[in-house]
Amino acid sequence: MTGAARTVFLTGAAGAWGRATLREFREREGEYRVIALVRPGRREDAVLEEFAGLPWLELLRGDLRDPVVVAHGVSRADVVLHVGAVVSPLADRDPELTHAVNVGGIRNIVAAVRALPDPSRVAVVGIGSVAETGSRNPPVHWGRVGDPLRVSVFDEYGQSKVIAERELVDSGLPRWTWLRQTGILHPGMVQIRDPIMTHPPLDGVMEWVSDVDSARLLVRLCDQTVPEEIWGGIWNIGGGEPWRLTNWELLDRVGRALGARDIRDWYRRDWFALRNFHGHWYTDSDALQQLVPYREDSVDAALDRAAAALSPAVRSAARLPAWAVRRLGMEPYLRRPRGTLAAIRAGDARAIAAHFGSLEAWRAIGDWSTFEPPQPSRVPSRLDHGYDEDIPSSAWRHADYTGAAAFRGGRLLSEEVPQGEVSVPVEWACADGHRFSASPRLVLHGGHWCPVCIRDPGDYERQAERNAFLAQVLD
Repeated sequence: MTGAARTVFLTGAAGAWGRATLREFREREGEYRVIALVRPGRREDAVLEEFAGLPWLELLRGDLRDPVVVAHGVSRADVVLHVGAVVSPLADRDPELTHAVNVGGIRNIVAAVRALPDPSRVAVVGIGSVAETGSRNPPVHWGRVGDPLRVSVFDEYGQSKVIAERELVDSGLPRWTWLRQTGILHPGMVQIRDPIMTHPPLDGVMEWVSDVDSARLLVRLCDQTVPEEIWGGIWNIGGGEPWRLTNWELLDRVGRALGARDIRDWYRRDWFALRNFHGHWYTDSDALQQLVPYREDSVDAALDRAAAALSPAVRSAARLPAWAVRRLGMEPYLRRPRGTLAAIRAGDARAIAAHFGSLEAWRAIGDWSTFEPPQPSRVPSRLDHGYDEDIPSSAWRHADYTGAAAFRGGRLLSEEVPQGEVSVPVEWACADGHRFSASPRLVLHGGHWCPVCIRDPGDYERQAERNAFLAQVLD
């Protein structure tokens, strides 16, 4: 490897975002050395073939669950870009693996940085997800950091990211930042064939971003001149106004990229869930853009790249009769476990309630003849966070914390909380009496609350009876 100013330890290098990040580093050859953590395997070798022989890149074979391997990468780095994770749909199929990697990985990184003679030498960039804030259908479709965390039913990926965020924010590390990533529009996304295809409600929304822009952001965060304000913060990654689409808009545009005459010919309307996914438009995604400019891509360009990367089998679908695509190419996936059709056919009461509210609500959906493209309000709105947000965090006091706790139906248990010490965990209790430690920054700025209660999405409605903070985002 050649000499370079900074060394970056990149996890998840073989994933879509990881590969895009390596391409961005390649454009800045000579500025960085990259140690990329890659799991051993033929698939990983195949997707990383394009980077073979690059003098600034070292592949470290291993697993995020292995603390020794992780410590080896961390010990040699100036910056850790922790992109590696088990994501949906695999995360939905294997929750145990999801928590082992997503939670265990960040714990191993935190432990490795703590063990260094000078932990302040290494900056850690952790990755969260819009899935942490769960189902946010119109009219509550605008959001920002600090809104209530609520995870959709069955979403262990979202749950794992809530825990991982808590681990890093309250880790005590000197230099860290947490990025809540939104949906990434990348070539592989349009080729997904999985029951998750019809989980997003057609009238739901997402502020997307491309893999290219997301990679540009990560590389720019490695620069020594990155603003200090980045560190110790939680940020939403989003593409901004042009990337704020309804789920119907995205489905329609992807269909056209695939060559479909009318995407409605490929799906039945009542296959799509009415609730229980995730996604919202951001009132605060411009904040990250202003600090570290990264937006240069467009939705059309991202879709063009996706269309160019389609496999011959997928390309040929547009030439088939629409009924054949619908019955042979789409419907079989929805009959599988986790599919909306599987829930209806099996009479799975919990899944039906999660996706549709009730069987009666599913029956009332109707066909495409009554469908009107959704037009949610584009006027930003903000939820109440339960404290005076005009006061800087350096001036937060005991009264601010007790008020925020009361708004959440709970109590601040710590009798003394030093003013301005927002990163030091204090003691709280939720309405159900669960006691927990969390920093004021995690609770007031991050939107976290009881780590026990959030694990039970089926109980959120009952919790909201005493938690006015959470009640704002329930369907």
